[in-house]
Amino acid sequence: MTSVETVRGPVAVENLGTTLTHEHLFTKNPELEQNYPHPEWDEDRFVQKAIDGLNALKAKGIDTVVDLTVPGLGRYIPRIQKVAAETEINIVVATGFYSFKDLPMFFKVNGPGLIVDRPEPLEEYFIKDITQGIADTAVKAAMIKIATDEYGITPDVDRIMRAAAVAHQETGTTITTHTHAEHFTGRDQQKFFEALGVPLEHLVIGHCGDSTDLSYLRELMDNGSTIGLDRFGMEQVLQDDQRIDMLVKLCELGYADRLTLSHDAGFFSINTPPSWRAKHAPNWHHANISDRILPALRERGVSDETIHQIMVTNAARVLVGRRP
Repeated sequence: MTSVETVRGPVAVENLGTTLTHEHLFTKNPELEQNYPHPEWDEDRFVQKAIDGLNALKAKGIDTVVDLTVPGLGRYIPRIQKVAAETEINIVVATGFYSFKDLPMFFKVNGPGLIVDRPEPLEEYFIKDITQGIADTAVKAAMIKIATDEYGITPDVDRIMRAAAVAHQETGTTITTHTHAEHFTGRDQQKFFEALGVPLEHLVIGHCGDSTDLSYLRELMDNGSTIGLDRFGMEQVLQDDQRIDMLVKLCELGYADRLTLSHDAGFFSINTPPSWRAKHAPNWHHANISDRILPALRERGVSDETIHQIMVTNAARVLVGRRP
């Protein structure tokens, strides 16, 4: 039986159910916060908020949440384990590194041909997260997360992406991405990974819901990739009604088998803290798709079968990846 790793252990793919494929629970910056604490952060309060929020989400019919918080965004698995222990929702976590431009100093010094000349530590870390578990938690990652933004594929981002390609080839784990829609960085990602032998059907191009360029989105999917319409509620970037319009068009054009939906939301982010989100992006939360988006899609004529294809079948496919 095929299974997918979650925080509580492997879950049969048939039991993943309705899935949000690109979310966060907590986005943190430990080094900064140890020296410059954020006044809104309270560990116990936000852990409980996440537990309550995920339990409410389960009651709305969501079965699995993919937390793509990786190093660079403050991943801390013991905190996620506390949440997972108190909710029935499956929480899937990822390996990878989140940087738009530069890696930390450790990676400037450690690696092939560097001062501490050694095999690529990014490859070791990504593969270990997937095959053995993250640090000493035994929790295994089930996706690989990378990012390119307006800076493009810088030398350090190139290094991250090459390590991601090696980890995919070794483990078959799907690569999922952050992109900058205005700069069409999904194209660069496809070219890069294809050149390294990563089948594009095992690449999820994220944040495509920020784009209203139909030809760009169709190009990515025609090349074989699944795209993430994964920022519903982030209306400071693009209004949800525009995101819905694009989703409906793509379904009408026959692309429902290459779409995933999510929010890229979180219960706490040091970058855009709760007080800011409440004022500027009040719909940017994990229940937005359940409460507002799916009802709107049904009103526009999107069938329950199509919704199941997107939120259950497609999500399960990308989580299973390419079994080596």
